[in-house]
Amino acid sequence: MTVERGAKTRGRVAQAMAGADAIEIKATIPDKQMAQTLKRFKLTLRNDEERYIYFFDTPGLDLLDAGIIMRARRVVGEQHDSTVKFRPIEPSKVGDEWRRYPDFKVEADASEKGMTKSASFSMSAAKGLIKRVAAGKRPIMELLTPAQRKFIERTAKRKIDFDSLVVLGPLRAHRWRFEDPGCPWPITAELWIREDRDRMMEVSIKAPAPQAACAAGGFMAFLAEIGAERDNEQQTKTRWAMSYYARKLDKGARKARSAPPKPREVASQRRRSATKKVAKPVAGSASKNAPRRGIRKAAPKGR
Repeated sequence: MTVERGAKTRGRVAQAMAGADAIEIKATIPDKQMAQTLKRFKLTLRNDEERYIYFFDTPGLDLLDAGIIMRARRVVGEQHDSTVKFRPIEPSKVGDEWRRYPDFKVEADASEKGMTKSASFSMSAAKGLIKRVAAGKRPIMELLTPAQRKFIERTAKRKIDFDSLVVLGPLRAHRWRFEDPGCPWPITAELWIREDRDRMMEVSIKAPAPQAACAAGGFMAFLAEIGAERDNEQQTKTRWAMSYYARKLDKGARKARSAPPKPREVASQRRRSATKKVAKPVAGSASKNAPRRGIRKAAPKGR
């Protein structure tokens, strides 16, 4: 097996990794190989970490299109959290003040389609808060700490109108972390299941920045060795999930607009229409040319 190397490859990965602290290498598993993958690594619902993932964006996914991802995760039996993520991002444009937070990180996300840098800031969320926000009982903004909101404003150079955001989800997810003799890095597998039962499975490893070239090449070689096929329809889990729930929301809104009004609504509209009829002016009443409320009439000259 020949791997290209020499002067023209020197520092190629290091340059692409500049500013990132670590690398996460991801690969999606084709649907036809999911059952085989679960069986090979002995992954079951008895040894998984069950999660419910919610995204927050405008109905048109304006944040996602601008490279901003807002999500919250309910982890069964564990601490819940909320995350703000910028992808892609230039690490030099991210202030050093955020690095003092333990769950802030700048990483390179790599796949067979290329490499993209991201910056994410996670904080814990109180038990029950995510459910209350999803039910519309609490505002979405409460899921983010003041530090996270400040991170958005300073990094995006603008404020977010949280009142324009909607809840997208939840998406059910199963997560496993395991080791294999053929791979020197711990492997993480995630299986995401949408409401329409469509699934996406992803396997990944993480490595510190100095190991990026070795980890990227080694993990792809490991996948090839165990017979994992390339997923020609590979896309990010985030867009795959959010696009579905945004379409579902839009479909529901259009259906509601086109539905005929209920009998009670018709009667209510008739009553409102009747009250809007303007009576003919009577003697002594204000004419239509009378000054509007809040506008003072000019005083006569000479006073």
